[in-house]
Amino acid sequence: MIDLHNHTILCNHSQGSLDEFIQKAIQKGINVYGFSDHAPMNFDKKYRMSFEEMDIYENWIDNLKKKYSQIKILKGYEVDFTPMVDKKVLERKVDYLIGSIHFLDNWGFDNPEFLATWNERDIDDIYKEYFNLVVQLAESKMFDIVGHLDLIKVFNFKPNEDIKVLAKEAIEAIADNHLVIEINTAGIRKAVNEPYPSITLLEMIKQKNIDITFGSDAHSPSQVGFYLKECYNIAKFLGYKKAVYFENREKKYKEI
Repeated sequence: MIDLHNHTILCNHSQGSLDEFIQKAIQKGINVYGFSDHAPMNFDKKYRMSFEEMDIYENWIDNLKKKYSQIKILKGYEVDFTPMVDKKVLERKVDYLIGSIHFLDNWGFDNPEFLATWNERDIDDIYKEYFNLVVQLAESKMFDIVGHLDLIKVFNFKPNEDIKVLAKEAIEAIADNHLVIEINTAGIRKAVNEPYPSITLLEMIKQKNIDITFGSDAHSPSQVGFYLKECYNIAKFLGYKKAVYFENREKKYKEI
């Protein structure tokens, strides 16, 4: 199995040593495991590593690769797609970059600290703004993987409009720009209680022949591989036969 979306203590909201994460991955039967911690930026510094810690982070992973020969360990970053994306992050020599959206302007819509804002805005407008940003993310050509495509549903606030209509242009932009979409299991741990993206969107993604990968978005060793087998079965049911990982930004395929 592949699990490319995982964090470390450097993001300041994760716990456990990197060894514990890797040992759990081996125990779970994961063959390809990637760290993709929150990349630094000059905003929301509380929840991410600093620019000065990037070398530390990358050295940690390089050392793990030497220590654990029985599992392929990959190095990446989860990068927030905002106007503040820093070239210093994009130019790092890593295996892959996950592009994610956690902010609409300065509103961290998935942060419980700012939950009240959901009641102050029109829900359909929120979804439209979010998926418009996904289009821009795809067209930026900065990233390899789109992280948790429909994260906007995290607190189970669902739109009145058809989600297939709201997400259509975003999925088309991802297809046109040859990005990979992750099936991210973290949503099952949240109020929405389903993976990102939903089965409905995954059906659209399959129709567009968009490649997929997998991530448990683990912030502790206990979350490594969370519901991964179940999501592999979903992918099989939808007709997927291969999943993707990256080495040195180059796409590799692995049979499901």
